[in-house]
Amino acid sequence: MINPTMIVSFDQPLPDIELDQFLTDIERVMLDPGLVQSVATRRHIPVPGEEAIPALIATAIVQVAVADIDALAKAFTAPGMHEVIGHWQSRHPYKVAWANHEVLA
Repeated sequence: MINPTMIVSFDQPLPDIELDQFLTDIERVMLDPGLVQSVATRRHIPVPGEEAIPALIATAIVQVAVADIDALAKAFTAPGMHEVIGHWQSRHPYKVAWANHEVLA
């Protein structure tokens, strides 16, 4: 089992309804083709003063579970994936950090 974790950082704050829709869209496009076993999305929990840290500060986290590296590669080319990414990047630019790892204990 491999768990890709995506840390999403939008350039500007998003209204809650927009962030909810982004997370729903990402979850749907990952699950629909049947290539992933699960998708979990969560909002970042801000801590006062974190904006002073010279690092990527998350807006949200997306964690996916896939069976193996082949399933992971196929998931990145799933139908609709590039359309969802393009749609959101054009409306609300964001940066992403990825970490592909085994299940965390």
